[in-house]
Amino acid sequence: MVFKRLLGSLGVGGPTVDTVLDPGAARPGQTLSGQVQLKGGDADFDIEHITLELVARVEAEHDGGESEGVVAFGRFTVGGGFRLAAGEPRAVPFGVTLPWETPVTELYGQGLGVVLGVRTELAVAGARDKGDLDQLTVAPLPVQEAILEALGQLGFGFRSADLEYGRIGGTGQQLPFYQEIELTPAPQYAHQVNEIEVTFLTNPGGVEVVLEADKRGGLFTSGHDTLTRFTVPHEGVEHQDWNTVVDGWIRQLVEHRAAYGSHSAYGHGDPYGQSHGHSHGHGPGHGHDGHRSGPGMGTAVAAGAAGLAVGVAGGMVAAEVVDEVGDFFEGEDEEEAGEEEG
Repeated sequence: MVFKRLLGSLGVGGPTVDTVLDPGAARPGQTLSGQVQLKGGDADFDIEHITLELVARVEAEHDGGESEGVVAFGRFTVGGGFRLAAGEPRAVPFGVTLPWETPVTELYGQGLGVVLGVRTELAVAGARDKGDLDQLTVAPLPVQEAILEALGQLGFGFRSADLEYGRIGGTGQQLPFYQEIELTPAPQYAHQVNEIEVTFLTNPGGVEVVLEADKRGGLFTSGHDTLTRFTVPHEGVEHQDWNTVVDGWIRQLVEHRAAYGSHSAYGHGDPYGQSHGHSHGHGPGHGHDGHRSGPGMGTAVAAGAAGLAVGVAGGMVAAEVVDEVGDFFEGEDEEEAGEEEG
């Protein structure tokens, strides 16, 4: 439609839209606020709705290998139903609640290599424009930060973080993907495991912490993965000795000797870690339930001795991935335009 081409182009007479997020990182389950700033075009336009869509760059494994794509995980209508006069500036404030499972993109102000975005959709006279994309920065909740800090103080180092399409069986996962944070083992566990992976599945009551150890093989045994799960509440974070709690989790994980089982056989334990897991054979081609992949778009970084204070190598990785996400959206718009013209 002609309006779509106008809206999707710069300086050709249609309204322009720019979403400005309030300063500072957002947090899972909390409010994301900002303004959608509109500027009228060469004529009056009826703005039917303004919608914000949360999107993430996600990896997926399939028979042909591994691919990356953009997945939407939240959608909010924040305004509309008004006429925007020619040349008129208008700001539409908004406040929306992020899903509790929103991935964490930074720790101590340093990016983890995971990219999220807020895409703004403007509907005018039956046409939709998805031209505005803003990077979304999400910091951990206090309990998530306490667990990561404890892992750092125990000697684990940050290796990478990515988002995997699929579900972890036996958990309360809500989103169609999950975040995995990959850690190098602390020296005291280096002879037992190659890597520890952490997933936070957060909900209003607390956090399910899913841990996986990529265990080393012995002279007569092959390596395999061991998984276990612990549930912790949001309250009382400051009253816990997290180094002791988390070290207990890791010891239970790496010393676990349960027989191989299905991916959904996660334990359901008491708060702070009386949980049991299972192990499964390690090799390519796991199913998505409980699946963990190797490093993806996450960038290897060094971990400080005082905690997982990380820095993205090269400093430009996040921006480059945002550009790639933008390319995905441009491709979507071109396909939609082709369908309309056809």
